Amino acid sequence: MASLRATRSKLFPLSRTFSSPLSRPSPVRSPAFTSSAVANAARSTVNRWSHGVLWRSPFSLRPQIRAVAPFIEQYHRKIATSAGENPFKGNLTSLPKPGGGEFGKFYSLPSLNDPRIDRLPYSIRILLESAIRNCDNFQVTKADVEKIIDWESTSAKQVEIPFKPARVLLQDFTGVPAVVDLACMRDAMNRLGSDSNKINPLVPVDLVVDHSVQVDVARSENAVQANMELEFQRNKERFSFLKWGSTAFRNMLVVPPGSGIVHQVNLEYLGRVVFNNEGLLYPDSVVGTDSHTTMIDGLGVAGWGVGGIEAEAAMLGQPMSMVLPGVVGFKLSGKLRNGVTATDLVLTVTQILRKHGVVGKFVEFYGNGMGELSLADRATIANMSPEYGATMGFFPVDHVTLQYLKLTGRSDETVAMIEAYLRANKLFVDYNEPQQDRAYSSYLELNLDEVEPCISGPKRPHDRVPLKEMKSDWHSCLDNKVGFKGFAIPKEAQGKVAKFDFHGQPAELKHGSVVIAAITSCTNTSNPSVMLGAGLVAKKAHDLGLKVKPWVKTSLAPGSGVVTKYLLQSGLQKYLNEQGFNIVGFGCTTCIGNSGDLDESVASAISENDIVASAVLSGNRNFEGRVHPLTRANYLASPPLVVAYALAGTVDIDFEKEPLGTGKDGKNVYLRDIWPSTEEIAQTVQSSVLPDMFRSTYEAITKGNPMWNELQVPAEKLYSWDPNSTYIHEPPYFKDMTMDPPGPHGVKDAYCLLNFGDSITTDHISPAGNINKDSPAAQYLMQRGVEKKDFNSYGSRRGNDEVMSRGTFANIRIVNKLLNGEVGPKTVHIPTGEKLYVFDAAERYKASGHATIVLAGAEYGSGSSRDWAAKGPMLLGVKAVISKSFERIHRSNLVGMGIIPLCFKSGEDADTLGLTGHERYTIDLPNKISEIKPGQDVTVTTDTGKSFTCTARFDTEVELEYFNHGGILPYVIRNLIKK
Repeated sequence: MASLRATRSKLFPLSRTFSSPLSRPSPVRSPAFTSSAVANAARSTVNRWSHGVLWRSPFSLRPQIRAVAPFIEQYHRKIATSAGENPFKGNLTSLPKPGGGEFGKFYSLPSLNDPRIDRLPYSIRILLESAIRNCDNFQVTKADVEKIIDWESTSAKQVEIPFKPARVLLQDFTGVPAVVDLACMRDAMNRLGSDSNKINPLVPVDLVVDHSVQVDVARSENAVQANMELEFQRNKERFSFLKWGSTAFRNMLVVPPGSGIVHQVNLEYLGRVVFNNEGLLYPDSVVGTDSHTTMIDGLGVAGWGVGGIEAEAAMLGQPMSMVLPGVVGFKLSGKLRNGVTATDLVLTVTQILRKHGVVGKFVEFYGNGMGELSLADRATIANMSPEYGATMGFFPVDHVTLQYLKLTGRSDETVAMIEAYLRANKLFVDYNEPQQDRAYSSYLELNLDEVEPCISGPKRPHDRVPLKEMKSDWHSCLDNKVGFKGFAIPKEAQGKVAKFDFHGQPAELKHGSVVIAAITSCTNTSNPSVMLGAGLVAKKAHDLGLKVKPWVKTSLAPGSGVVTKYLLQSGLQKYLNEQGFNIVGFGCTTCIGNSGDLDESVASAISENDIVASAVLSGNRNFEGRVHPLTRANYLASPPLVVAYALAGTVDIDFEKEPLGTGKDGKNVYLRDIWPSTEEIAQTVQSSVLPDMFRSTYEAITKGNPMWNELQVPAEKLYSWDPNSTYIHEPPYFKDMTMDPPGPHGVKDAYCLLNFGDSITTDHISPAGNINKDSPAAQYLMQRGVEKKDFNSYGSRRGNDEVMSRGTFANIRIVNKLLNGEVGPKTVHIPTGEKLYVFDAAERYKASGHATIVLAGAEYGSGSSRDWAAKGPMLLGVKAVISKSFERIHRSNLVGMGIIPLCFKSGEDADTLGLTGHERYTIDLPNKISEIKPGQDVTVTTDTGKSFTCTARFDTEVELEYFNHGGILPYVIRNLIKK
């Protein structure tokens, strides 16, 4: 098979530059002022669905806000007087332009004259620059700066540092609850007699609406329009609320539905690489409420996912408290072989890094192999950082980055400024020059030549399967007991054939039959080589007479309008259409569970015959129950392989030995017959991916779309909550809040609500997909007159705490040990022994005044960075989670909601300690916050006489402060009022 990768020089040619009218010289947005006069001045002549200016580009805002620049300076002077003067102001250095004048000034790392900086990883240098620039000896101190400079010594000691990101990124599933929280915080400020206008973002906030579109209509030329109309029908209230937020809160930009996937828009458009903020230059950095925010790391922008509540605190000017991370140096050498895609590479990297153990660490890529990776390939690897467990998968800026910036419409002057600044501040890698050794916490190496074609599944993204072993692995999965690699299908049932009628056509399904094939997700749809490769596979299959069976639900959801343009330019979209891969919308779709319903005949055939049906998708997550309730086997694959598996109709195939089907000439057609050559891919990319496509796409985004533009929203700054709304509801977080912190709490005689094993994901805890018709959430909606067809998804209803608390632990595939092997969203109410839905059991415990805890195994909370996975348990009355280990973001979210995260000691877990979950648990914590230290031991006792020691996973002093206040948001409110 020939390579599906175009060479770097062909994919991102240096000659393709242009002076874009987007002309991105400065991404300045006004900070939050308390003066209404300033706000009115900024709003007087513009359409307010942006950051207070007519949004053409995040780089074209500067000229439009010059009128408020004096207020910016006045604001910064006010901030400076409330804290201390920056002790590093003497390190401000001018960056000259080659033709005279200056680009601006910057805080110079070389001017510190400290040899330790030269050995720092590039990712740590970005943390250092931020600390120096924001140092006021109040929020950020000189001691913090010294900790970062001395990273080689301090990183192993779990030291705490503050970090202030340059901006915050949201998508609508996490963005709606964030805006709900901000609106609720304004009300709380009002009730406590303070100024509600203090609740305003202080840094730029970009929100891209991409998680709401569902694949209701597929295999249709009209699918995009039909799905968007349904999206607006279901989500009009949510969208109106977001549009209200973009007018009520300053510094908030909302990118309307139908524009693309947040991470691809961030990569192609929103990412600055270097900010020029009224003449002050500094690196772009971002935290986002989606775990795949890390995709921007491929552009050399430091970015990672955080919980929504943590992001809200960052918006409001709070520094993020983080443990100074270790950095794994990952050296790449060689080049990918023919037939190997970036998807194959990222699945291989994911498996390597999961095995190495990188939770809470940065991974920084370097080496000669970097020159063989396009920017799109790098972004694919960075995107899946959450799947390999790292905080970041970072690619420092080099010449490949600069070429990509020009390709995607950044002006020559902007790119020149970026290069000059990064070189001057020792943040640029030039592989044409001798490389100085950098210190890393540990080292890994991969020869790209060793990567082979593969997919991952059937239930976890890091369970990689080489393509040549797929058939045997599948049969092992059928045989194995139920687990991550097993379905326990008896031998005599493995050959079962379910015959059914598909709209008058005879059809059949077997174990492994593909019923969903989706080219989807930010991970792959931003990569032209694999997208055009998929088109070429479709074309060759068409030419040979192969066609996808009509009962396979096929779909294509590009990450941006640019993809559509180059698929049309290449002439390949029509062949994808002929195979059923019509464009269905511009959003996440199948990758987040918005796959839509299967045809009723297909769904019945699966359910009535207990078929282990398969989905194949070019996504990043394949946890059980996520993609679709009826696809128990879900495999991640490159877009070309998605087309191939759709054509085969099954995952039970050895592509080397078995044909995909019979061609029009009666001969067998194998995968090798339709796999495109290296030259075909390179030539197609070269002729089809053009700079004008990026420019025109993002100019069009700023105009919104008719349905969005027609939404009418009130002008009030305080939200008028509708008690009858099933989408937006005022949460109870601050209901009885006073100015006095409640203090820390232990747990006494708590019941175990749920007892879990390993790898419970945030999809298990707070699913984003369909609302089951028999669930407590469905009952709530039906009682309020909502019909089943209008249930929408859990993700779309995250603005309503009543729905989301009922949806907590509602995943139909969840395994709770209290149920003795039964799968589903129920538990045992210990006092009575009754089997109840989790929500109903939790309500009983709360009504009787009993606290609850959750027992769990390793990797608790892995997956998406959804804050509802912490908010939901808190509303259910969960006071603590005791697990073997936590995913980084989820642990932080638990602390942010006032839930105690405890870890069993090494070698221990609920099973080894003989805990069944039927005990009552007491957690002994001091009642003074000053007596609790990060990481201290805590004793847990049960009413059966057992006693064991856990580690309290409050990792920093700041997290203890949050716990003392009952959570991060009450902490922020009290601090803002005091100021």
